[in-house]
Amino acid sequence: MKRIRTLVLATALALFSLPACSPEVVPEEHADEHIEEGHEGAVVLSEAERAEFGVEVGVAGPGLIAQTVELPGEIRANEDLLAHIVPRFPGIVKSVKKAVGDQVANGDVLATVESSESLSTYSVKSLLEGLVIARHVSVGEAVTTERELFVVADLSNVWVDFQAFQKHLPLLEVGQRIHISAGHGLPEAEALVSYISPVVEETTRTATVRAVVENTDGGWRPGLFVTGRVEVSGDEVPVAIPTTAIQTVGEVPVVFVSDEGGFEPRPIRIGRRGPHFVEVTNGLEPGEEFVSAGGFTLKAELQRGELGEGHGH
Repeated sequence: MKRIRTLVLATALALFSLPACSPEVVPEEHADEHIEEGHEGAVVLSEAERAEFGVEVGVAGPGLIAQTVELPGEIRANEDLLAHIVPRFPGIVKSVKKAVGDQVANGDVLATVESSESLSTYSVKSLLEGLVIARHVSVGEAVTTERELFVVADLSNVWVDFQAFQKHLPLLEVGQRIHISAGHGLPEAEALVSYISPVVEETTRTATVRAVVENTDGGWRPGLFVTGRVEVSGDEVPVAIPTTAIQTVGEVPVVFVSDEGGFEPRPIRIGRRGPHFVEVTNGLEPGEEFVSAGGFTLKAELQRGELGEGHGH
């Protein structure tokens, strides 16, 4: 273990003391020692073990490092698909047919009301197909045309309203891609910014940034708090790797690089960072194979030997 840590730290010092254009150059008098120690520090896994521990190998190459702005938000019913149902005439409610959570069709009877003027009974009907999300009426209650009895919403798609602070507004525009996460086991969604309010709210000093999200399975419930990451810019870099590829050994960021003896920890220098990918400015060349996922297993083998004998050498 001591020898392996010495190898990693020695390699890190050698890497960061050399010019960025030649991270693999080793002084000639130490070349043989470097090759021998690098081979001995490799972790060897069979194909079955790679599959078992989720070890995946990628090829280093160019990629886009996205710069994002993170915004808090809330799921809301799409107001273009919302109906506030009011009675046609004042009267007394004789029956209530639907409750909150009921699915209704356009024209379904929600309640019946006896008119105060004609004393005849008429039906209060839904104006669209959707879900009853609010009910403000009971049998025997006096109602007027100025108060809604039901709210029916088509939740097949919903609005996601985010709050953007003043410093972020110059970076945001309609059409940008936004990644939406609610946690709680819900999968992430992806949408486009469809609206940015032209005014800033006086008390919060924020503006509304809206996206529309498909909701056919009903998982995006109105009232749910979410987080949005808006891609505001992106830079193409020569070498970009997933953040999942990076491990830390002896406080040095490393990736595990494929070689004939297995996988070796290679110190790297990190440049620009995005939510999913980072730029590598030194330590990994285009075309080199590296562990893109499952590197924690290899790190554990180096540090604790938990995979058993025969893997680390």
